[in-house]
Amino acid sequence: MHQTTLAEIRRDLEACRGQRLRLQAHRGRHKVIVHEGVLEQTYPNVFTIRLIDDDTVKRVSYSYSDVLTKTVEISLCDGEERKIACR
Repeated sequence: MHQTTLAEIRRDLEACRGQRLRLQAHRGRHKVIVHEGVLEQTYPNVFTIRLIDDDTVKRVSYSYSDVLTKTVEISLCDGEERKIACR
């Protein structure tokens, strides 16, 4: 079984920069927050997503370890709902 590393997650996310994503953040005790946005930037330890909202521009940031531990699940909004950055 292949173990995903933080470097692979970062590389996968860098390839999706500028694309529309769906983000599911698990916040404990059955709380799941779902957002849609555009992957804006990737940094050495975190990545930022500009949320698509009615009037305001909001940004959220998560670490690559959040994706590794499946606290955050990311999928492309390309009609097929393909999960990215996790194997």
